[in-house]
Amino acid sequence: MREHSETEQGGPDADGLIVFLNGTSSSGKSSIARELLTLLDEPYFHLPVDAFHAMRSQPQLTPAEVDDTLKRTWRGFHRAVAGMAAAGNNVVVDHVLSEPWRLADCLALFPPHRVVLVGVHCSLEELERREAARGDRPAGLAARQISRVHAHGTYDVECDTSTATPLDCARRIARFLPERPAPTAFQRLRQQHAL
Repeated sequence: MREHSETEQGGPDADGLIVFLNGTSSSGKSSIARELLTLLDEPYFHLPVDAFHAMRSQPQLTPAEVDDTLKRTWRGFHRAVAGMAAAGNNVVVDHVLSEPWRLADCLALFPPHRVVLVGVHCSLEELERREAARGDRPAGLAARQISRVHAHGTYDVECDTSTATPLDCARRIARFLPERPAPTAFQRLRQQHAL
């Protein structure tokens, strides 16, 4: 059995690293994640929230039931990410922090010194162009999310996919990982939320 030692930041070194990509729908998070996995030397798992939504059956539900089901899906997704990291797996997560409770839930669950919070930005004009081209998102979804997704305002590293390619963004993140400063964005956000 592997022994656990304490890191300088105060947690067990068995925890995997969580590279947490936050941005609106169609901002390019999944494209960045795919490129990032090709650049990193250690094994990483890409855990996109869309994959969890895709696993769910699609029965007829009332609007209240839909809201409850979606919230339970997000909460389960957060716990799956936390479990993978607690087992020593490195993960790249793509997420949409468009509701304050989602951030609060992640702050409570994830070891804050092992999270790299990445802001994935994109211009509204480009988001709308991508949304129309994809055809698999409700019209105006990104526009509704854009003011809320980055409302917490704190990141370890940021990129803009309206001016940089997914590979450029992935390279920026990969260069940042070896020398992550402390406190991390998650540590600062936990202090702000008094967790």
